[in-house]
Amino acid sequence: MTSTTTWLPPSSGRAAVMGILNITPDSFSDGGQLYADGAPRWHGLYQRVAAMVEAGVDILDVGGESTRPGAAAVTTGEELSRVVPVVAWLKREFALPVSVDTSNPEVIAAASGEGADLINDVRALTRPGALAAAAASGLPVCLMHMPAEPDLMQNNPVYADVVAEVWDYLRQRVAACRDAGIDKGRIILDPGFGFGKTLDHNLALFRALPRLAAEGYPVLVGVSRKRMVGAIVGRDPGGRLVGSVALALLAAQRGAAIIRVHDVAETVDALKILTAVEGNQP
Repeated sequence: MTSTTTWLPPSSGRAAVMGILNITPDSFSDGGQLYADGAPRWHGLYQRVAAMVEAGVDILDVGGESTRPGAAAVTTGEELSRVVPVVAWLKREFALPVSVDTSNPEVIAAASGEGADLINDVRALTRPGALAAAAASGLPVCLMHMPAEPDLMQNNPVYADVVAEVWDYLRQRVAACRDAGIDKGRIILDPGFGFGKTLDHNLALFRALPRLAAEGYPVLVGVSRKRMVGAIVGRDPGGRLVGSVALALLAAQRGAAIIRVHDVAETVDALKILTAVEGNQP
């Protein structure tokens, strides 16, 4: 089975909402809720997805590897066994686009074969074989900035100019994708909030979002429940809903095309309010 859609953010007035499905035992906010004892928790997964669909989610993002700071890598076999059955099930049961959060070329190929609609890679297709697999899939790709692997990325990150360095890196990855045959219209950019960055770095990037949006590529922002929210509001992941929704609104106002979130209903409602106030602006 191959995807019958080429998913990119809709051209409606509000930013698209991407719902997070972590099929992992150790993700920072919801690890173990949808995966335990070596298998997906299917009943809980159905309830979670059904609620997201009811709330108005635009695309589902399935990941089988935790990328929280200090997270250990998973084997290819583990990631395949977590992600591919869930992608196949989602495409059978729900009429929604499905993104796959992976850096692994084998997972890219297998998920594409099951009908995935987007490759969302925190390593920006830098792993050996990933760029070729993404190009062969024909799918849109999301390229994120991350300066080091998750187990090392928060070890004293330093930038001379975080905005310039992140933008330069993403431009280089765009060039690599174009050279591999991935059209400009299939590329999404993500500055990588919380990945190898301090709070000050994250805030500088957030303020500069209009500059990235002006590059001509859809921008994905993922700040839901992250440490930067906790550092500002002083709450643990379970108490970061209001802070996460506030940043989602600010990101949309600054040109983000996709907001990646755990809390779909609250984010969709907030974006509807923003659209009503500001008008339907493509």
